[in-house]
Amino acid sequence: MRAAVISSPGRIEHADVPTPDPAAGEVRVRLEGCGVCHSNLPVFEGRDWFDYPRPPGSPGHEGWGVIDAIGPGVVDRAVGDRVGFLSEAAYAEYDVAPADQTTLLPADDLGPRRPFPAEPLACAANVFARSGVERGAKVVVVGVGFLGAALVRLATDAGAEVVAVSRRDFSLEIAKGQGATHVVPLREAQPTIAAVRELIGPEGADVVLECTGLQGPLDVAAELVRVRGRLVIAGFHQDGLRTINLQSWNWRGIDVVNAHERDPALYVQGMERAAALVAEGVLDPAPLLTHRFAFADIADAFAALRDRPDGFLKGWLDFGPAPIAAAPNDGGR
Repeated sequence: MRAAVISSPGRIEHADVPTPDPAAGEVRVRLEGCGVCHSNLPVFEGRDWFDYPRPPGSPGHEGWGVIDAIGPGVVDRAVGDRVGFLSEAAYAEYDVAPADQTTLLPADDLGPRRPFPAEPLACAANVFARSGVERGAKVVVVGVGFLGAALVRLATDAGAEVVAVSRRDFSLEIAKGQGATHVVPLREAQPTIAAVRELIGPEGADVVLECTGLQGPLDVAAELVRVRGRLVIAGFHQDGLRTINLQSWNWRGIDVVNAHERDPALYVQGMERAAALVAEGVLDPAPLLTHRFAFADIADAFAALRDRPDGFLKGWLDFGPAPIAAAPNDGGR
């Protein structure tokens, strides 16, 4: 099979590697697609703590596709099931995963080939579950990428008044499309804070979701939380230490939630919630997947991820149709 390999910082190639066989309790998935995550940039660009070349398929973790083989002992999945799954090697034509770390994807009128990046949708569902957003709440979402846009939609559906804050005009238009009550450009900190407070009131927001992983927007987000409100850290802060105004956080008595899950079982629960939300029509990932790339063009996908051209929100790799490549094996199902 073909797999992508980050051979050195800034260089990604394709390699022919053995197709994996599922072990006991595992399934093999023929990839239909895989999202390209912003958290992949450091390993692509290079950091001192990474070794190269990286393992084939790494660090792809937003894959979905069709099960084409199952290992011994698998009873609740079958060849032909379309699934999202947890993995770290999904930049490849085939990947394996524990059967209990897969989620059946919903069928709908848009057809079986609807892109469905289950892992990032699970992130959105899990972050929202921990945010405590209630009907009538004043909510600010700082940073409107894929995750922020999905959270705008979920907060709006919950009946909240939502203000979306983002640097890019395109992202603000996306936020409007996801139901944001107001949008505010993210510029210098104090003018941005003043503009949001003018909309929601000087006391601040009940819940603020920070979705950038950057120091500046974190500062803005923290200042917008009301007394005894909640600051939800949804952004992935992976490039060093952060400074915070703990005196202000302490005085206001705000709750700070680091809304990242590491337990695979909780990720699976998030994927299941996300699948249900898509089936119900609450979430639609299609408008948020702005750039499609053939698997052969994965280097272009990473370049777009790095450069973020106008109109770019999230890219994904298209592996093409996923035929059943292995002989059926019901695994005792």
